[in-house]
Amino acid sequence: LVVHAATETPALAWEVGVTGRSGDVESVLHVYVDARTGAVIDKVDEVKAGTGNSYYNGNPVTIQTSGSAGSYSMTDTTRSGLRCGGQNGSAYTKSTDSWGNGSGTNLETACVDALYAAQKEWDLLKNWIGRNGFNGRGGAFPARVGLNQVNAFWNGSYTNFGHNQANNRQATPIDVVAHEYGHAIFQFSGSGGAGSGNETGGLNESTGDIYGALTEHYANNAYDAPDYTVGEEVDLVGRGPIRYMYKPSTNGDPNCYTSSIPSTEVHAAAGPQNHWFYLLAEGTNPGGGKPASPVCAGPATLTGIGIQKAGRIFQGGLDLKTIPWTHRKARVATLKAAKALYPGGCVEFNATKAAWAAVGVGPQSGEPTC
Repeated sequence: LVVHAATETPALAWEVGVTGRSGDVESVLHVYVDARTGAVIDKVDEVKAGTGNSYYNGNPVTIQTSGSAGSYSMTDTTRSGLRCGGQNGSAYTKSTDSWGNGSGTNLETACVDALYAAQKEWDLLKNWIGRNGFNGRGGAFPARVGLNQVNAFWNGSYTNFGHNQANNRQATPIDVVAHEYGHAIFQFSGSGGAGSGNETGGLNESTGDIYGALTEHYANNAYDAPDYTVGEEVDLVGRGPIRYMYKPSTNGDPNCYTSSIPSTEVHAAAGPQNHWFYLLAEGTNPGGGKPASPVCAGPATLTGIGIQKAGRIFQGGLDLKTIPWTHRKARVATLKAAKALYPGGCVEFNATKAAWAAVGVGPQSGEPTC
């Protein structure tokens, strides 16, 4: 119960909190109801839709910021913990709610792209996967830009983004940002944290790549069309994509699992699970301009079930993660997830099993049947 004095005639009013969505945008409303008449006399939304001038995603883009006239912040109060700023960890602030200049070297612009991608990934998790935030408990993590490295990373508590080798664009396209937050999803799924070792590390790197592809498809942004390549927009070292999920060997990474994977460098060791995900989502010959994908074993032709179903099954398996996480454990876990998520038939289950066989991960003891 408050005295509402923001209008010409002060009134006794109930202040009511209402949370939800306004179209595609989160909404945190404070609604003021006249305590005598029951009429709504005022409402204020905490959520501020800032205007961003993006480098990668078209202009203008809408990002969630916070603040009020004369004092705005690149802090997203609707996604707890998400903000973007420089290397000191503080969010960028300014007097207007318009951010960046669209330049590849401008760090405020880099934060526009980072927030845009992180917010799309958060919405993907909610609407496609059924997960509450990056940590699964409604939490997000800060992003930093301006790292003076040809690199980007997740350090366990925040993401950090550098630039490409030519130093003419920041490492903040959708799939790179979503990849780094994908490491957070891996860390906070199942049990045991991020773990160690090259096989677990490869599955962690693959998780980032999978979430990069998922977020691109969810955003469906014409300026960065959905695909299954990694980092093609940033051109990190001047050779195009960093990895190819549909055929990892395009960049010299293994297409399939072998006994050498536990001693393979982690980014290369992402290959088998990346390949599995593409085969599960798209199959071997999806058409429609999507590339064909080889198999290492089993039937020569596989039919995909779509990226949304593949994403749900992948995360369902990841929720069963125990450390050390291995490809064999991932096969069993995703089969359990497919059976639980799609109990009405065996199509999704059989596609999950066939895709694992196709990348060299065969039957395991204790795995379910359908």
